[in-house]
Amino acid sequence: MDTLKKIFGIIWILAALVVGYFGITVMGIPKITSGKQEDLVFGIIILFVLMPIISGGLAIFGYYSLTGEYSDEKN
Repeated sequence: MDTLKKIFGIIWILAALVVGYFGITVMGIPKITSGKQEDLVFGIIILFVLMPIISGGLAIFGYYSLTGEYSDEKN
């Protein structure tokens, strides 16, 4: 079971990278550079509020899975 958790840890870290890339290149920067007021506000919220929360959360969860924080052993 610990091996499966480590595999899913890698998957979560890769998901964090994919979501971060998608959020920055598709949702963030094009909205900021569009020139419209409502797109600018949405782009700032995406880039500086949501992307760190989403990507950081997925990456931390994957890191903890890789390091064995969720193992069943009780010390």
